[in-house]
Amino acid sequence: MKRFKLMSTLVAFSIMLAGCASSANPTNPASTAATGNTGTAAAAVKNNLTVAYSEGGTTLDPAEANDLTSDTLVLAAYDQLVTYGIKTEDGANIANTEDIQPMLAESWEVSDDNTVYTFKLKQGVTFQSGNPVNAEAVAYSFERVANSSSGSFLYGMAAIKSVKVVDDSTVEITLTNANHNFLQIIAMYTFSIVDQKTVEAQGADYLKTNAAGSGPFTLEKWDPATEAVFTANESYWQGAPSLSKVTMKFTKEASNRVLLLDKGDVDMAIEIPPKDVASLESNTDLTVASNASNRILFFAMNNNVKPFDNVKVRQAINYAIPYDELLSGVMYGQAKQMKSSVASNTPGFTDAGFVYEHNLDKAKELLAEAGYADGFTFDFTLGSGFDDWEDDAVLIQAELAKIGVTMNINKLARAQFLEQQKTNNLTSYISKWTSFVNDPGYHLGFLLYGKGSSNYINYSNAEVDKLWEEANVETDAAKRTALYEQAQEIITTEAPWAYLYEYNRIVGMSNKISGYAFYPDEVIRFYPLSFEQ
Repeated sequence: MKRFKLMSTLVAFSIMLAGCASSANPTNPASTAATGNTGTAAAAVKNNLTVAYSEGGTTLDPAEANDLTSDTLVLAAYDQLVTYGIKTEDGANIANTEDIQPMLAESWEVSDDNTVYTFKLKQGVTFQSGNPVNAEAVAYSFERVANSSSGSFLYGMAAIKSVKVVDDSTVEITLTNANHNFLQIIAMYTFSIVDQKTVEAQGADYLKTNAAGSGPFTLEKWDPATEAVFTANESYWQGAPSLSKVTMKFTKEASNRVLLLDKGDVDMAIEIPPKDVASLESNTDLTVASNASNRILFFAMNNNVKPFDNVKVRQAINYAIPYDELLSGVMYGQAKQMKSSVASNTPGFTDAGFVYEHNLDKAKELLAEAGYADGFTFDFTLGSGFDDWEDDAVLIQAELAKIGVTMNINKLARAQFLEQQKTNNLTSYISKWTSFVNDPGYHLGFLLYGKGSSNYINYSNAEVDKLWEEANVETDAAKRTALYEQAQEIITTEAPWAYLYEYNRIVGMSNKISGYAFYPDEVIRFYPLSFEQ
């Protein structure tokens, strides 16, 4: 039996010395010294944060949330059993998803065969309602995920077989098989612990528009058309947040978010267009965090639809992509070339099999070998909302025309595009993807595993599926990496996608803000943030 336990006495002593409030998340503390609630100097410190977001979100239900804003709302109001540590790379704080830290669970034990996890909950923690955070609430929360339309696939990917209440403060989770991603997955917002008593008293739909968590902020208002407002949970078990209030302003137009940030009308802004980074960096009151992310953009081709059922046609498309022009002319250097189905900063990444470059002669040669020497015509669906997608599509369309291929661009509103994408019937499209767990198994399991829930292009390779399944239960990290590398090489060679680029995650903020850390899920955690005195 392997045991993981928080050194609570040492942490408590550190809290007394440093004025921090972190007993279960020592890498992610909030300073109580800068709350602005006491003292003349502290009163002068700004502690209300305003952030410009692009969209207003769709739900407050942790089990159903699956967009960036909804995820952010959830993480402000809820806690999870475990969380990620923080590391520093090139001067930037980023989440270390391989370093699992206690949160509501103060310790856990793992069976020798890695299939049974026994969690001990932190004592004395309550939900914002005053109800206790207990084992019943944990089991209830996990059951909600298992039965949800959005989170059920994650529940299966975590290989959860059963969740058993041992006693009021002990939960036993049994897996169907060893799963190296289990702890990383349950650290996600989807597995937030919900106040069972409140939800049962209020009704099944309560969580769609209300929060029932134990987190650092209390929801005051949420209007998807305008804003969301959170106030500090002064009784938060890790200590009251430094920020008294967080207001998320929903500002659809990127140019307006940039203007609000540049003028100082908001303190932070996300989804900053690459073309505006340089001008914002010239503002001495601002800091622009541009982090290499695992958000990828790819040109998807439906492997069940002619002519994209032919591997040589798909390879020809890869040779027609103007890679350098996309990176410099569209992304202004705020992205890097993608060379695998997995992002380059993901452990286990390999670019084996990537031989593609912008070479129209090679593209023509492959088309002729595939029986399309005179080219062909196909429909391309362009989802709205992202300027770079449209610019990319136009550039790719122009290059394809040079090899006799006509690409008809059909534009759809974002919501319609997402619905059409889920039918698995689109001939081709551009799409982005961010793997919240920075692991090849998680990433490929969604997108390119034959049974993956987001494998919308019908890619199917028996060998890739076998490699993924073997890796998913392999406990030896080196062996697991070798399996994932083999799978990536096969996928890259078969070219179900044309790889475009890996985005930088760009967040602009006042240079008085401290505590910001980049997470692979790209969600801002408000609790560690504060304004410098």
